[in-house]
This record gives sequence, C-alpha cells and structure tokens, in this order.
Amino acid sequence: MIIDFHNHYYPPEFIHAVRKGPSNFTVTDDDEGNPVLHSPGDYNVVVPGHRDIEYRTRVLDQAGVDMQVLTLTCPGTSFETPERAAELAPVVNDALARIMQERGSRFTALAHLPMNNPAAAVQEAERALTQLGFRGFMPFGNADGIPLANERNWSLFEVVNEHHGLIYIHPTYPLGVEAMTEYMLMPLCGFLFDTTLAAAHLVFAGVPERFPHIRWALCHLGGTIPYLVERLDRGFHAYERSRKRISRPPSEYLKQFYYDTVNFDPKALRLAIDFAGADQLLAGSDYPHLIGSLRKMKESVRGLGLSPEDEAKIFGGNAKRLLGLD
Repeated sequence: MIIDFHNHYYPPEFIHAVRKGPSNFTVTDDDEGNPVLHSPGDYNVVVPGHRDIEYRTRVLDQAGVDMQVLTLTCPGTSFETPERAAELAPVVNDALARIMQERGSRFTALAHLPMNNPAAAVQEAERALTQLGFRGFMPFGNADGIPLANERNWSLFEVVNEHHGLIYIHPTYPLGVEAMTEYMLMPLCGFLFDTTLAAAHLVFAGVPERFPHIRWALCHLGGTIPYLVERLDRGFHAYERSRKRISRPPSEYLKQFYYDTVNFDPKALRLAIDFAGADQLLAGSDYPHLIGSLRKMKESVRGLGLSPEDEAKIFGGNAKRLLGLD
C-alpha cells in the first residue's frame, strides 16, 4: 500500500472565504481560470489537483497511489489577523472532515490550526480531536515570527499530548524572508531553514521531553536535520545553555521524529535512513505543487535498493502505524 503523507489540498470553501474576504491574501485568476493566492515571496496556483477531489482521485488511480494524507499548505490562516484565522480554520477542518467521512478509503487528513491565535488553536484542536476524527495537525515552523516552541503554544501541546496526537511540522515564511524574495529562494531555501530551526528549537526547549506522548514529524526530510544533527549534539556537549532543558543529546530525540521523503535525492534519503532508520520515514510527494512529484516519490524510494520490508514501511506501513489506520 502506498500512502502519500505530504501533499496539499485547498478546500473550495476556504478559497471562497478568502476571496470573499477580508483576507491578507491577494487572489487573482490565471489564464486557465485557476485561482492564484499571492503572499510575500510566494504564490500558489490552485490547480484542479489542489481543489477538486474527484480530479485528484483520478490522478492517484493513474499514479498507483492508494491513499493521501490531506493538509492545507502554508501560510494557511496564520497569514490572516488572529481573529480572521480563528474564523477560517474551522472552515478548512470541516471540509477535510467531510472528505474523510465520505472518502475514507482514499483520504485521511491532518487538521489546520490558527497558530497566531493560541486560545483559538487550543479550542480548535480539542474540536478536531474529539469531534471531527482527526489524529493530528500540521502547524508551521513559526506563526508571524513566533517560533512553534514558544511557551504560548504549550497549552496546545498539552492537549495533543493528552490525546497521543501527531504534530507534523511544515515550513512557512522564515525569519529574514525579506532576503529571499528573488528567484523563489523562500520556498527553495527558506522553507528548509524554517523546518530545521523549528525542530532544533523544540528539542533544545525540552518540548518533546516535557510532552512525551506527542508524535512528531517533519516535512522535506527534516529540512537539514539529518545533515546537521552531529553539530546539534556537539552544541549540547559544548554549551551549558544548550543542556539547560534537556537531559540527552538532541539526536536521541530527533531519531524518534518521522521524516517525509520530499527530497528526491537518493543520497539524502539514505542519510536520513542511516540516521533515523527506515521505521521513521514516510513517503511524500508534495503533490500538486509545481515542485512536487508523485512519480519521483515512488522512483526515489524504489531506487534505494532497500529490502522489501523496509520499502513497504516507507511507502505505507509507517503511516498506517502513525495514524492508526490498521
């Protein structure tokens, strides 16, 4: 079974609400009638694969992909005012919940939270976990420059910890995004920096140690975590302040995180497997973004020469275990 863990979907209800306003997005339409959501340094052309679930189902059939874990992409509702974010997040989650209910054999989803409104995020998390059937969430590495590890989010972590939920970290506009507005440097480089910083900050802040029942996952093969983790461990041993809130080297926590395979370089995938093990990798495509590929998702994993057992774990077994899909 092949489960695409990293892909993105815009519920039509959300697009309608953003277009109607108020919104901080600028919404236009391209020559083919696709909505285009503009934000600083980035834009998303909302092609049929983003917004038409019937179309997406046909694409999955053609690609030989059995299931997807739907998520809203960045910057999500945290690009809006806190009040508007609290209004829009339930629109997203209600739409995703309906798809899970009606098409549960092909789609599951992770809920979206208005992370720039901490009180509303806690309320929506409770609703998503107890009423809508979600198993976890996809927050971003920061919300308006406030890191995910900030203590204002610890009430949310308490809720997720209580329910043994998943937090799957996707990048968004990193700090210093002003230097990344040319050449699409923000999604090409900035996203990876944002994920790396978010994961390292969470570990050094003691969040995984304080909330041991949260399952953590990182987009884009963890940014640069597998490549930099030795340096994080060196910092733990070298700097007293780096040991202030954790009792073990960072690598021991980060080996327990999950990493999606949205880095289609076999050498990078091999590095992540050598670091965390095949049990911690999740197949992902980043469909239907221009930079994503269902084909490369499959080819890159199959090109690793893994045992059939490890390949099956990455393609679907790990996701089934993580989301309780068995």
